[in-house]
Amino acid sequence: APVMGITLSEAVEKMRGPIGSDIKITIRRGLESEPFEVKLTRDRIEINAVRSRVQDNVGYIRITSFTEKTQPGLEAAIAQIKGELGDKLIGYVLDLRNNPGGLLDQAVSVSDAFLNQGEIVSTRGRHEEDAQRWNAKAGDIADNKPVVVIINGGSASASEIVAGALQDHKRATIMGSQTF
Repeated sequence: APVMGITLSEAVEKMRGPIGSDIKITIRRGLESEPFEVKLTRDRIEINAVRSRVQDNVGYIRITSFTEKTQPGLEAAIAQIKGELGDKLIGYVLDLRNNPGGLLDQAVSVSDAFLNQGEIVSTRGRHEEDAQRWNAKAGDIADNKPVVVIINGGSASASEIVAGALQDHKRATIMGSQTF
């Protein structure tokens, strides 16, 4: 039976099922067009947390979320950009727009990748022993080239930690609008 007037998350829930099993969905584009059916085979969706490209001798790196694959993805992106541009590389743009965050350890490691020293983030609790502090280790993956971080109202959590740490240490210029 056709289901209409439900939210995206409700629709996704109805489409979930065992990997390899088929599902038939009916699509209608606009009110004038005729609906048509599409058969899909369910599979695991791998989300690529890091995408990159080269533009005008600048490495553009988009981090969409902070998962266990973010740091390795960042390292691979920078290696690819360095390989493609060599001595022509003038800097990086790190795009964290609409990045809802994710794992704290990945926010720390991404920040640390661009910093040689200093505090990245700390937490304080009601009791002194609850306090934690993460500091950068030596080594700047970007070889001290300029970094611009782009943020917006959809940048939250781990992406705010990265933007804040790079801004606090004057390692990056932050552009965009206020974060979440």
